[in-house]
Amino acid sequence: MKQDIPNHFIEVYQTPNGAVYQSNKDRCFWVEFNGVITSYKVLCFYKFKKAVDNIDLDLMANNSDAVYDYEIIAPCSCERCYVLTLTEIAELKELLSGAKVMLELNSILYERLYSVLV
Repeated sequence: MKQDIPNHFIEVYQTPNGAVYQSNKDRCFWVEFNGVITSYKVLCFYKFKKAVDNIDLDLMANNSDAVYDYEIIAPCSCERCYVLTLTEIAELKELLSGAKVMLELNSILYERLYSVLV
């Protein structure tokens, strides 16, 4: 179930499984995933992405032990705890990676545009 997104949110990146928004007003990023939206300060957002990136999908996929069926992620400074399946982790990795690329692209464009104007 998709939540209502405030008007001051700027969409950074979206997939069929979620979206990442930037809020200059709140000075944070908001990650919408599995119908739940969670705020992250900038540093915590990048730490969260790194934690998700460090999950070994091949190990999970190739191991039949029940312990590899789910991964638990508890991001810093966040009340939310993620309990994710292999598929959900792959979807979240895609979402966070796309958001990071868009943020980097935005920084490059900003730098190029304003260095020409100065």
